[in-house]
Amino acid sequence: MDDIDAMFSHLLGEMDHLSQSLTETTAAKPPLRRQNTFGFTDINESLNELEDQDLDALVADLRADSTTSGVPADPQSCTQTSIKTDGPSTTQESEPAAAPPPSSSSSNAAGSPAELQTHEPQTKADKIKLALENLTEAKLIVKVLMTDGSYKVLMVDKKQTVREVLDMLFEKTYCDCSVDWSLCETGPELQIERGFEDHECFADSLSTWTSENQNKIHFLSRPQKYVMFKDPQLFYMWKKKAASLTGINEQAKQLLLKENFGGCTMIVPDLEGTLLLKEDGKKVWKPRYFVLRASGLYYVPKGKTKSSSDLVCFVHFEKVDIYTCIDYKQMYRAPTNFCFMLKHPCIQKESDYIKFLCCEDEHTLLLWVNSIRIAKYGTVLYENYQIALKKASPTLQTLHSAAHTGKSNSHVENYMHESPPDFMPPPPPAGNNHV
Repeated sequence: MDDIDAMFSHLLGEMDHLSQSLTETTAAKPPLRRQNTFGFTDINESLNELEDQDLDALVADLRADSTTSGVPADPQSCTQTSIKTDGPSTTQESEPAAAPPPSSSSSNAAGSPAELQTHEPQTKADKIKLALENLTEAKLIVKVLMTDGSYKVLMVDKKQTVREVLDMLFEKTYCDCSVDWSLCETGPELQIERGFEDHECFADSLSTWTSENQNKIHFLSRPQKYVMFKDPQLFYMWKKKAASLTGINEQAKQLLLKENFGGCTMIVPDLEGTLLLKEDGKKVWKPRYFVLRASGLYYVPKGKTKSSSDLVCFVHFEKVDIYTCIDYKQMYRAPTNFCFMLKHPCIQKESDYIKFLCCEDEHTLLLWVNSIRIAKYGTVLYENYQIALKKASPTLQTLHSAAHTGKSNSHVENYMHESPPDFMPPPPPAGNNHV
């Protein structure tokens, strides 16, 4: 423990070496079809298992994308068949249940234009063949699990952000476009989950997955996704009693947002407290006093004070992601199930380079996980929230605006007595800590 700084430097070096070796190994191997498919155990088997409407939607996406990448004779037809992700779609892909007849504007899809003009894929085998032939390195086929147990199959460009993929799902599900909707990854081997940030490149987030793991992508409503902006007092007034925080008015919340997020830099919550740290290679958890800073997570060595000169860096946030853990009382004998971990995204199996931390209750877990997100991503997190608000449905925007002006009582009451919308997503599966 006396040489923890040297050990940490060595740890960073090992992580850099691991990342570089994984990149070199991937580059040395010939490209595999598996690299373009995520959420599938086997692409051929999975395409055969798709429902007709899902397969038709995938073929329609491939055709529309191929048309826009070519040079159609009629510019108007190009506009009609282009894929949109920033608003209501009027393309073929927005009608996944229908298999529209071929038209001159969509007949020159990827592959041989002359062949496709004379032969439309009629059988399931033809459609699967077309999908496989047109799956390029610039595209991904992704299976996203929904909260009701169903799934959606998306064709995603490798340059698209998580926000753009969410917009695609909004079009396909006709949900309420709330700011709470998230794309999340789950890793059953480590029993972890993480919500992707809206600004992240979706393909980059998946590129660390190996062909052996069973990671999955979920489309979930996570009310705590932007809790730091909805209830900033929880993070910037956390030392006060909980009872005094529940009665804070909207004007005070807006003042906190302006003070901590309104400038060119963002102020990180001065969070500190005792967390339980899992010892490497053992199912033993020991208490340590941690302090959050913008540069990383620090701890107080035994016998030292909380002064800045005595703090020792535990981990920097640049090279790690934060994950919440599922049922670690059983898996690792954790004191509680309110655990989170910090690890490099390339590490997909149990490793000594993973740092496991345990909180005493759910509220403490919420504070630490989201405060670390603030420290890691900075002002971009607030920008994500503002974009999500703008893209939310008009009803939600009205409710949010009314709530922040303190004049929403009558509007909210009227809305609550209106008939419910056509799309009512079921609640997320029980047992998970969606923080």
